[in-house]
Amino acid sequence: MTSTATDIDVERFRREGYLLPQRQLFSPEKLDALEAIFDEHLADKGAKLSDELDTPHFRDPRLLEFLLSEEVLDTVEPLVGPDIALWTSHFISKDPFTGRATPWHEDSAFWNGRLSGYDRIVTVWLALGPSNRENGCMRVVPGSHLGGGFSEGYVATDMSVQTFHAQLEGVDESRAVDFELRRGEFSVHDGRIVHGAKPNTSSIRRTGYTMRYFPASVRVLPVEQNAGWKIWLARGEDRAGNRYENV
Repeated sequence: MTSTATDIDVERFRREGYLLPQRQLFSPEKLDALEAIFDEHLADKGAKLSDELDTPHFRDPRLLEFLLSEEVLDTVEPLVGPDIALWTSHFISKDPFTGRATPWHEDSAFWNGRLSGYDRIVTVWLALGPSNRENGCMRVVPGSHLGGGFSEGYVATDMSVQTFHAQLEGVDESRAVDFELRRGEFSVHDGRIVHGAKPNTSSIRRTGYTMRYFPASVRVLPVEQNAGWKIWLARGEDRAGNRYENV
């Protein structure tokens, strides 16, 4: 049986923009299977860096077993609603000692103009290994999602040491919460929250799998940035006239 968010959890998520359930998402066998798939993608990454394994489910349908699983959908339904679409997924891996920092940013800033709404996009960040302060765990600024997700103040950054080309300046790091997770634990965050991560200075690889969902009442807009983009109807019914890979 999977656990769903309680009313108190939902209220906290709306207010703070994140949850740390402190439980395992998948069975040990299922987690091992997912990690084995990640290991394959890491071995086959070619010229890509370890933190650039974006949308692996576009190329590997085995990942849909996890992305469309009851364990995940039962977790996000109280936050997204009963009609759920899969937006994207991403293997994020910081190599030992050399893993780049993730600058302060809002995920929604990278999707600006691609969707008709942004207020209930939810990301599950699953730890495929330990994620802690030493190896560059994710950090969030509680309540920052209430700013709308499109802050001004982004400046260029050096991508030899940072994972993105821009970072949000003026973030009060004293308010940041570190998402320290054991292998198999997960966090949940709003797509508009300000978050980032320090570099991996430890000998332990930091690997997560992000699984991101949005209400099926939100329209994926017919713009150039969405050309070739693939979405799946994960649960419920389409309410926006979107085209899905599985419908």
